[in-house]
Amino acid sequence: MRASDTRSGTTSRVLRISLVVTLAYIVLLVVAGLRAHSLALLSEAGHNLSDFVALLMSWGAVYLQGRPPSARKTFGYNRAGVLVAFVNGLSLVLIAFYILYEAFRRLQAPVDVRAGIMIWVAAAGVVMNGAIALLLMRGRRDINLRSALLHEIGDTLSTAAVIAGGIMIALTGERWIDPALSVGIGVMILWSSIGIIRESLNILLEGTPSGMELQRIEEIISAIPGVNDVHDLHVWSIGSDTHSLSCHVAIADMPASESEGILRLIREQMGERFHIHHTTIQFELAVCEVADGCVIPISPAHEHGHSH
Repeated sequence: MRASDTRSGTTSRVLRISLVVTLAYIVLLVVAGLRAHSLALLSEAGHNLSDFVALLMSWGAVYLQGRPPSARKTFGYNRAGVLVAFVNGLSLVLIAFYILYEAFRRLQAPVDVRAGIMIWVAAAGVVMNGAIALLLMRGRRDINLRSALLHEIGDTLSTAAVIAGGIMIALTGERWIDPALSVGIGVMILWSSIGIIRESLNILLEGTPSGMELQRIEEIISAIPGVNDVHDLHVWSIGSDTHSLSCHVAIADMPASESEGILRLIREQMGERFHIHHTTIQFELAVCEVADGCVIPISPAHEHGHSH
């Protein structure tokens, strides 16, 4: 069994467990919120419902990513996870704005809550969301799981704020504390979601992966013995951890056995330095008098035209 298949199976299991636990906590929040007449707990139930949907989408994306390529989907379904991450990022933005809206509304009209029930239910939420976040951290390199992880971290912090707010309300009687904490949480979720949206959108638009510089890649390929020129260089991501490269490489006229050595060196350099393992490299004959110490006769037959 391939390592990727093992990771996919482990991730799927973690997400299934997370889905069951999150659903159980939503039921607890609704029941406790109704009994305590707490709008804060009912709002947390809605927040966790969005997490449940995010986890469900991530689980579906993991399933799709595990499907093999086909004649119609030659790269498989690696982009499914990226698309889900983008949608999750947008949902995080909406959640952040909703939290900010509710917080400012409550600052103007504070609401009485039963602090005791609020604290204990929120404490259970911190334990649950924290445990799920730790499980998801194992797959944090995957942007799909990272978006789900941000949902869980946001929930963990928001429920922790509910606890802190409940304790402070119980001690001081000041009702503005809870919405003030919510403003900070909303800003944090908004900031995190923008990063997820930016990265997933860059992958969907086939932009150069973060941390890679085309100029540096071109310099490394050009430094390989036998390479005279590099052009039409493109680097993009198929999925979170799957990068591709295509380029045209000009070499001297030489036997196929020699050019195969150049191709091998290029692939090794790309794999070792940039973790790029899917490459499409087209060789073109370059007109030159000397290449690797061999005199190459110049003639029109050796020229290879290339139109852009």
